[in-house]
Amino acid sequence: MLIMESSLINSMLRTIQAKGRGAVFTPNDFWKLGSRSAIDQGLTRLVKRGMIRRLARGVYDYPRTNRELGISAYPSVEQIAKAITKSHGARIQISGAYAANVLGLSTQVPARVVYLTDGYSKRVTLGKQTLIFRRASPKVMRTAGRVSGTIIQALKHLGQEAITPAIVRQLRRVLKADSREVMLRDLKYASVWIRNVIKQVLSTEVVDRG
Repeated sequence: MLIMESSLINSMLRTIQAKGRGAVFTPNDFWKLGSRSAIDQGLTRLVKRGMIRRLARGVYDYPRTNRELGISAYPSVEQIAKAITKSHGARIQISGAYAANVLGLSTQVPARVVYLTDGYSKRVTLGKQTLIFRRASPKVMRTAGRVSGTIIQALKHLGQEAITPAIVRQLRRVLKADSREVMLRDLKYASVWIRNVIKQVLSTEVVDRG
């Protein structure tokens, strides 16, 4: 029995090391190696040995050390979110205040990061930060993972009255040339007022200062 457990843990460790330092994973990443209970026990042992780190319930990483600070760096919120949803084959789309922050439209780093998903609704606590996965409609998820989806969600969060020339200019900087055609195709998934803002962003006319 101990030999079998040792073999499983060694197989799990090889899989983790192959992902490289900084990788984030869940028990579902090891489903081919053994039963769920055996995988959970293996992960617990690897945590106790200091080989991996438990970030939250069912979420782990293979820590990368920050050489300047001499401490283990934490993975990004994006890495963690993708690891959580990948095993279920679900898509995600950042939304709300986090979408605005990612695009440089807000300096606020929200304590609650909301992801829209076509998978399961879920809440994950990571220290002082909470990741919320909220099931969204198929129409909303058609732009998932694209910059167009992030722009639509950010504008929806800010609201029509908050849109200024400065925001339009920032979106122009964010929207790369190869994303403009995609943005045009995805306009049909946005509300009328958001379409009008995006058309300003895509326009070649100079936006007034303000």
